[in-house]
Amino acid sequence: MIQRMLSHTLRKAAEKMPIITITGPRQSGKTTLVRTVFPEHRYYNLEYPDTREYAIIDPRGFLNSAPQMIIDEVQNVPNLTSYMQGIVDEEQRSAQFILTGGRHPASQNFSLAQSVSQSLAGRSTIFHLLPLSLTELQAAGYPTETYLPWLYRGFYPRLYDQNLTPDEWLPDYIQTYLERDIRQITQVQNLTTFQIFLKLCAGRIGQLLNMASLANEVGVDVKTIKSWVSVLEASYIVFLLRPYYRNYGKRVVKTPKLYFYDTGLACSLLGIKNADQLASHYLKGELFESLIIAELQKHQYHKGWRPTNYFWRDNTGNEVDFLLEDGTTTQVAEIKSGQTIRANFFKGLNFYRKISSPAASYLIYGGTESQNRSEHTVLGWVDATQLLS
Repeated sequence: MIQRMLSHTLRKAAEKMPIITITGPRQSGKTTLVRTVFPEHRYYNLEYPDTREYAIIDPRGFLNSAPQMIIDEVQNVPNLTSYMQGIVDEEQRSAQFILTGGRHPASQNFSLAQSVSQSLAGRSTIFHLLPLSLTELQAAGYPTETYLPWLYRGFYPRLYDQNLTPDEWLPDYIQTYLERDIRQITQVQNLTTFQIFLKLCAGRIGQLLNMASLANEVGVDVKTIKSWVSVLEASYIVFLLRPYYRNYGKRVVKTPKLYFYDTGLACSLLGIKNADQLASHYLKGELFESLIIAELQKHQYHKGWRPTNYFWRDNTGNEVDFLLEDGTTTQVAEIKSGQTIRANFFKGLNFYRKISSPAASYLIYGGTESQNRSEHTVLGWVDATQLLS
């Protein structure tokens, strides 16, 4: 089994907090993770009708049935968290309840987050488990000579645990997501229309998200597009990278960029059949950019950090792909899929250094050789997370 970075973070949190909550996308490995990290906890899955009935009819008895518990699909019994509050306040045990939501990530993320914030404030720490990271796969001995196979295959654990190919598993993942999860959390009358929307989002990966244009192509109104994008965010299918401004308020009103947490999923939606097709694909650069930024986000989430990531762009088109804000300092990075370093790769970084004073600036590129240059640090794609150290 591939060792997950979040394991260490959970063990540290378990020393202090009575309740630990883990959210994340469907099939990201949440149940496997918590059962591995907390083997002494009794496991309950509220997806099972008899277990769910027990928790509904006798919540106190259920919660007192073991000194320490893992409760999967806890959102299926929403009022259970209210009873937990009194129990943990009275007994004051660390890691008493480990809560996850495994099968319905979108509905789980809405309802579970709401329950935790209302009933368990100050008693639970929330963590996010995303699909496997390059760092985790590299530590497990997977080869990383070139990035194209990773763009195509993606990072869902099932692909590696059962040695499945993307064309065997990802289309079924997408179909199940559409037919089961989406119907549970939003009023989508026509799943075919939503699937068109999902594919068009894949075609906009790494680009500014123009919701009016997207609404026009899908044939729905902008309000619906905003709702559907929120659903994709809550399902951990996509994330939005906001533009950076010194005026904080402007960061949330200007146009964000759209990225996928898993490039394999994006490739499947784009109809890409193998890694070789990516070599000349028109979205190779954007997919690579999504791969790197998602890797940085995974690293932050799995360390228990809250990402403060942005991109920077001025009104004349000067841009850097990634900006990390840390208190009063910033670090910037340009991301290029080319495997040979060229002078124009540094154009955005050079411009930004003229108008600001970042603590560090990086070029992350498709090659493997890292370099320390006079003004910028060059990182090979497998070393991208060194930016965060």
